[in-house]
Amino acid sequence: MKKPIVLAAGVVALIAVVAGIVLCLSSCGAPLGEPQKGDTVAPYLNTSELTTEQKLLETGRCVAVESTLPSAFGYKTTLSVNFPSREDAIPMAVDAYVRQDEIHFTSNRYTNLEGVITFRGDNYRSGAAYGTAVMTEYKLRKVWELTTGELKKSVKKGEWTGSGWTGQPLLIQWDEATKQVMNLYESKKKKKDLVEVIYATMDGNIYFIDMEDGSATRDSIKLGFPIKGTGSLHPGGIPLYVVGAGDDMGDDAARTFLVDLVRGKIIYEYGNDDPFSLRKDNGNFCAFDSSPLFDVATDTLIQPGENGILYTTKLNTEYDGKQVTVSPSEVVKWNYETDRTGEKTYWLGIESSACVYDHYLYACDNSGDLICLDLNTMALVWVQDTVDDSNASPVLEVDATDGTAYLYVSTSLHWTKDKKDSGEIPVMKVNAATGEVIWKRTYECKTVDGVSGGVQATACIGKNNISDLVFFTVARTGGKKHGKLVALDKKTGGEVWSVEMKYYSWSSPVAVYDAKGDGYIIQCDSDGNMFLIDGRTGVLKSTVNLGKNIEASPAVFGNTIVVGTRGKKIYGIVLE
Repeated sequence: MKKPIVLAAGVVALIAVVAGIVLCLSSCGAPLGEPQKGDTVAPYLNTSELTTEQKLLETGRCVAVESTLPSAFGYKTTLSVNFPSREDAIPMAVDAYVRQDEIHFTSNRYTNLEGVITFRGDNYRSGAAYGTAVMTEYKLRKVWELTTGELKKSVKKGEWTGSGWTGQPLLIQWDEATKQVMNLYESKKKKKDLVEVIYATMDGNIYFIDMEDGSATRDSIKLGFPIKGTGSLHPGGIPLYVVGAGDDMGDDAARTFLVDLVRGKIIYEYGNDDPFSLRKDNGNFCAFDSSPLFDVATDTLIQPGENGILYTTKLNTEYDGKQVTVSPSEVVKWNYETDRTGEKTYWLGIESSACVYDHYLYACDNSGDLICLDLNTMALVWVQDTVDDSNASPVLEVDATDGTAYLYVSTSLHWTKDKKDSGEIPVMKVNAATGEVIWKRTYECKTVDGVSGGVQATACIGKNNISDLVFFTVARTGGKKHGKLVALDKKTGGEVWSVEMKYYSWSSPVAVYDAKGDGYIIQCDSDGNMFLIDGRTGVLKSTVNLGKNIEASPAVFGNTIVVGTRGKKIYGIVLE
């Protein structure tokens, strides 16, 4: 295995000069194309006459323009590299880093597994539905429910109850060989075409459920920490699950857990009490709501933390059919601070889930920034001001007509609220190559301390007959308790239709498609309602009530929707 290159300050200065020359020779205002392994550059008659757009499309590089330079935001970044497998394994501060086993997500085909295996499905965070929904009546019907629980807060009053934000379940149809070696109940091993729901909730447990009837597929696993975010499965089919805790439990710090699903055993933890964190408010605060991503080719786990650290870990995963083990050999940590980050406002840290294009990571943070970072050098490429605290994840799409990659982002209303707890939040489309804003529109919102207004839900990208639309869910707009689901034109940002919601929502909208390819939106709200809406027109087709606030985001496999509520229930809903 190649060794990573870590560089001292003098070498870094030389690299910076060379990099500056290269950037001056290439374009800044161009699209980012869809790179594929083995692709060759399209022939041009005279390469010296390429437009700036063509040059950047050809190189597949991201670069900052003047308005998105990290220096304009006062970014200060630091790196730490650790080699746990070595005897002298201590974290080492470095000036620069070059990853020898390069990360390259070659397309949005994140996995060949059947199901939804991470938050919003893939490295683009493009959706949470698998397969086609065969519908004739276009109605929602509740078919099963399962009771979860609560976890007492050891310091603050109250409890963590049921499923919270983002709280999306994972849905997986295991291959037969993997199904037989895992600790499933014998009856479930024998069941043909079993689809397993894996759901970590705020009562501190991971539940394993038969999607068809809601019965248990195996024993639950107790983590003892509230899980607010969404876990991830290994996209290469190895029965390995990873999920982060959403808060500390007294003196016991939050962390991320890796679980061997053959034995049902926690095999690795990280992130707790990390001295590399610069976030010192409320102690050395940390939480891990962000849903991790795996790069299978390099066996690297990628996860931002609310402690202000981005972790990449080379796992050296081993799976022999009897157990899964990991032996991390290279842990790289990146942290940052800016001109406006602080302990009282504009906190450090990333709650949302990052998306990745090739070797570029995009993340929205608590301090009102959208960043682009090169995973192979851990260098910050560009920054865009998103104004306020972001909890919604950025969603990436490559335009089919010109190969340009775009990001769709929005924020909650937090730091920028006025004395009446009101304000505007932006909804934005951003060029993924340069960070430039393509369009921006705003929505008036209210907010409540601890239960923010604005956009907490991650955007939904339309396909097929709704491929020109992107869907955003805005909380506490039109009144403190109300909300709105809007369908925006991808090219202009214009509102094509909107649905006024009596109750606000943090739950992310999910698009499902029928046999004709027509798209329908599933949207849940804080009063326990689940809606099925025609994605083309905004017409309501069906509603079912699940009793309590649906703060979590649903996932869909074929005709079945699974989601949990704050009312300590997980439900299976069928599309008829």
